[in-house]
Amino acid sequence: MSVLLLSVFLAADPQPVTRTWMVDGLERQALIYLPQQETPGGAPVVFGFHGHGGNARNAARTFALHTHWPEAIVVYMQGLPTPGRLTDPEGKRNGWQHGADDQGGRDLKFFDAVFASLKQDYRIDENRVYATGHSNGGGFTYLLWSQRPDLFAAMAPSAAGARYVTTLKPKPAMHIAGQNDLLVLYAWQSAAMDAIRKINGCAETGQPWAEGCTQYPSPAGTPFVAFIHQGGHKYPAEAPALIVKFFREHSRPLTPAGETPSDCKAEGR
Repeated sequence: MSVLLLSVFLAADPQPVTRTWMVDGLERQALIYLPQQETPGGAPVVFGFHGHGGNARNAARTFALHTHWPEAIVVYMQGLPTPGRLTDPEGKRNGWQHGADDQGGRDLKFFDAVFASLKQDYRIDENRVYATGHSNGGGFTYLLWSQRPDLFAAMAPSAAGARYVTTLKPKPAMHIAGQNDLLVLYAWQSAAMDAIRKINGCAETGQPWAEGCTQYPSPAGTPFVAFIHQGGHKYPAEAPALIVKFFREHSRPLTPAGETPSDCKAEGR
């Protein structure tokens, strides 16, 4: 266990650790909330991505995932000025790349650097790594699902379209959508949810899972939960607790030999 992690365990009121990385000559930053006690087998890891025009500190305050899952390492990464697809075409506000090659892949590279640091510096459970984000951050969550699928146990985008839906591998997922969203239209999100249920091999009929949430089971172990609320594009206050509840229910599956899919891939199996 690192000295840094131990010091946070002993803190009565833990504060986030601010860390920086140099990625392709750019200084990148993230806030990391570390567990208040050691978790046997390693800590789960949750990434939370702010929307366009947001920042890591506001995401930490709004999502507050670390308060709902104090045993987890929760990472709020900071975006850079990025042209938006629906607003801010000049790219004056912070955001995330929209496609695998957009912005030179800078945010995927940033994620890779952060994840490598977590594995090196802290004791993490690589079978319990998750991502969530709102709006542009939700879109980046879908991009991570598309480009780094074997790293994650489950995903939970909010108020986002899934432009990469045809490239997604089956995975437990939750989507948060407002029926009165006038920015990322509900019709777009509904189409994405329908496509993901098919990819995940889900049943056509859902079952109540939590208030406002419907779960569509999958015999493959890749269920889909739809949290549909009556609001607009604003992030719902109920979302963080529901997202953590969903993440807690899912871990990355092991092979019969007790290895993860990525272990087998690395050995050519």
